[in-house]
Amino acid sequence: MNFLIRIVISALVAFGLAYLLDGVHIDQFTTALLLALVLAVLNAIVKPLLVILTLPITIITLGLFLLVINAAIILVGDYFLDGFKVDGFWWALLFSILLSVVSSILYSVGKKD
Repeated sequence: MNFLIRIVISALVAFGLAYLLDGVHIDQFTTALLLALVLAVLNAIVKPLLVILTLPITIITLGLFLLVINAAIILVGDYFLDGFKVDGFWWALLFSILLSVVSSILYSVGKKD
């Protein structure tokens, strides 16, 4: 149940951010739900591999390279989903930062109830 709540919160935030950010486009809410699922799978499988492979540069940049990895995962999600479009790397970076911050805030507020 906890996983489903996180997916729905991520989908709501992604759908809302698509309206706020000019460089991010999501066609329907079902696409946002699919995006949340794809990002969950990519974060569970691909992200740990990328973190291990890029550990030296992550240490040199004091962890800031993790933001680049998050943006890359957003761009991979753009590749897999037809109704989701990101106009470039910088939009993906901004979208990933806002998605993680707003989702974390909403999930923590919802968890206190």
